[in-house]
Amino acid sequence: MRGPVRRAAVLPVGAGLAVAAALLLIGTVTDGSTSGPRTTPTSDPRTASAPTPGTPAAARTVAVTSASGATVAAPRARPPAPALTGTDLDGNPVSLAALRGEVVVLNVWGSWCAPCRAEAGELALLSGEVRGAGVRFLGINTRDRDRDAARSFVRAHGLDFPSLHDPTGALLLRFPPEVLNPRTIPSTLVVDREGRVAVAIGGAVSAGRLKPLIDRVAAEG
Repeated sequence: MRGPVRRAAVLPVGAGLAVAAALLLIGTVTDGSTSGPRTTPTSDPRTASAPTPGTPAAARTVAVTSASGATVAAPRARPPAPALTGTDLDGNPVSLAALRGEVVVLNVWGSWCAPCRAEAGELALLSGEVRGAGVRFLGINTRDRDRDAARSFVRAHGLDFPSLHDPTGALLLRFPPEVLNPRTIPSTLVVDREGRVAVAIGGAVSAGRLKPLIDRVAAEG
């Protein structure tokens, strides 16, 4: 003998839709933890870019670009330049901090680099032209384990500004990659009087393109 037939509960159409919507909502706001439901972020974490640790939000807008597209960033959008200390090609101590209060043009170069050779003569002349405006040039010589090769480069192109010797590229890694790509040689940055990166250029640059950018930063006082 069969037992009583149990009938499934039937909800009105409108109520069924409401329940389904509630279940869908619960599924979208929970993450499987025991702490209960929480609001899901509006952005997809797989596509959101992680901020650079220790860098203010307003300072993350400076990005390296080619010389043709380079601009001077607004002061509040400039990240601080990292501490750069070491020795020059003759073994003398050099630091970026010693130049605080002046505009500093940081040029990354190597004696092995053809584009570096192409721009070096113009940069040598430009460094002398802008010195009176309180602008100093500082090189970062990278991947030259032989200082003799680097010194020969300096003599050949008449570079009269010091260069930090960075044979392993360790100094370049102190910069956020969006400001200075360690694989892009040459690179040129303009650092303002407060030690912030105002211009970031990846690749070779001409004096004609660089000087107006330097003048704008130097005119800030």
